Amino acid sequence: MNTRKPPLDGVKVLDLTRVLAGPWCTQNLADLGADIIKVERPETGDDTRAWGPPFLKDEQGKNTTEAAYYLSTNRNKRSIAIDIASPKGSALVRELAKSCDIFIENFKVGGLKKYGLDYESLKAINPKLIYCSITGFGQTGPMAQDPGYDFIIQGMGGLMSITGERDDLPGGGPQKAGVAVTDLMTGMYATVAILGALHERHRSGLGQYLDIALLDSHVALLANQNLNYMTSGDIPPRYGNAHLNIVPYQVFPANDGHLIVAVGNDKQYRDFCQAINHPELAQDERFITNPSRLAHRDLLVGILTDILKTDTRDNWLNKLNAAKVPCGPINNIKQVFDMPQVQAREMWQTLPHPTAGTVPTVASPMRFSDTPIQYKKHPPLLGEHTDEILKEFNLQDFMNN
Repeated sequence: MNTRKPPLDGVKVLDLTRVLAGPWCTQNLADLGADIIKVERPETGDDTRAWGPPFLKDEQGKNTTEAAYYLSTNRNKRSIAIDIASPKGSALVRELAKSCDIFIENFKVGGLKKYGLDYESLKAINPKLIYCSITGFGQTGPMAQDPGYDFIIQGMGGLMSITGERDDLPGGGPQKAGVAVTDLMTGMYATVAILGALHERHRSGLGQYLDIALLDSHVALLANQNLNYMTSGDIPPRYGNAHLNIVPYQVFPANDGHLIVAVGNDKQYRDFCQAINHPELAQDERFITNPSRLAHRDLLVGILTDILKTDTRDNWLNKLNAAKVPCGPINNIKQVFDMPQVQAREMWQTLPHPTAGTVPTVASPMRFSDTPIQYKKHPPLLGEHTDEILKEFNLQDFMNN
């Protein structure tokens, strides 16, 4: 029997975030064993509680009040309903902050100062507090006061300029990602920053302020595309489902669907040509090396498209897999959860739920050999743990005084 505690056991987090970036961060911390106290507005709570349909259904198939969006980011937390705009409400949050390790918020820059919930105010009563602010543009710069939205930053931050089909092809034009990648990446960077600050606190005994911005996170996530520009001066274009630097590395149509071919080097290209029964393409001087294939991209892609349209997706995948050529299908989300690999990794988890009976959740990708992630708490109902938390902090009479 394993007796080791979760990595963040005993760490208390006061969570004043809502929507996605902040809750994604605190769900990570919750999965790692931290006690997340989610502070929500009475009556309405986190905005995403109303972002449906779809809503979670109860055992009779009727909608509950819990939107799927909210459920995706709030497991393993507790909810307390507090009106921070009231003097007693903000005072209560300050009392809770005295005994917490981490305070995380995503209000507008300076928005919590009027409630006495800014970093300087809380640092004065808890010098060990790690305070993380998530905003659209950070605490400094000419746009610091502007609200930040994932979709807008995907455009502003450059992602949409490299996402979508080429302008000269049918359907060409900028395209956003299918999930709010800026929010999610910001939540991940916030998680890493908090863990770093916790580790540093073991040495100094002190907390610190963390300034995490959506735009910063978004610019950082462009990775190799940034360096393509920074080293060459050339602005990366959109290539749709093709790769800027490698050919063939894209989606191709079969006669019954689509498949991904990801040929990463010249040997794989030769193996690919053999697997599709056209070894002569590996000997053609226009296609022998990746630089030559890049120079003749449109010609080669046209030839390969005509070839791959002659058979089914699965037949091609079987042939390419046998030749150890990187390839794969394009699955819808149902097909993802039907994959034996996804099932073997137990990515679909189920938790008990007080109004629906059960609620599904997606497993964390963080896997620990000796302190595995535990799925204990359903995404909380609004204010579900208010009395419990007040009693635990010996504050049950606070609002009545």
